[in-house]
Amino acid sequence: MAQHSMGTTGGGHGGRGGRGGGPGGLTAWKNAASRYALLPLRLFLGITFVYAGLDKLTDSGFMADSGSGSIGEMMRGVRDTSAVPALVDLALNNPVGFGYAIAFGELAVGIGTLVGLFARLAALGGALISLSLWLTVSWQVNPYYYGNDLAYLMSWLPLVLAGAAYFSLDAVLAERRRTR
Repeated sequence: MAQHSMGTTGGGHGGRGGRGGGPGGLTAWKNAASRYALLPLRLFLGITFVYAGLDKLTDSGFMADSGSGSIGEMMRGVRDTSAVPALVDLALNNPVGFGYAIAFGELAVGIGTLVGLFARLAALGGALISLSLWLTVSWQVNPYYYGNDLAYLMSWLPLVLAGAAYFSLDAVLAERRRTR
């Protein structure tokens, strides 16, 4: 039985496969779509977390203990409505240090996700950042589905489970290990 590649078999109109270029075309397309299904999610989350980290690092008003828009004021503002006030108290011990930790964490998670290096670990880091933000900053959002941190948490979980099998440094390293 010949193996068909996407869109290269049959005439496209007369074969049983109809759409997709012949009998095997649609199946090949579905297989490719399944293989790369998590790539758009990986790109979105990676770009978003790199952007979020850079946005924090370049905003001097954010990286301050007090003042409008600062990490310190934000933490004090959510302290009494968070699910875990002790976590906010921990951040309030050094708000600027906490702000830098979150920013560099988002940057590391985003870059790791984009290049696919330690992809599961990067996704776990993204999930933990999202979880901590959900339990603190966006906990009081009502109804809960208006807050974005829970949606980000759920978005990271498929990448925690699947990793980055394609277009990733993890895949390159795995191939190198196999060929040794």
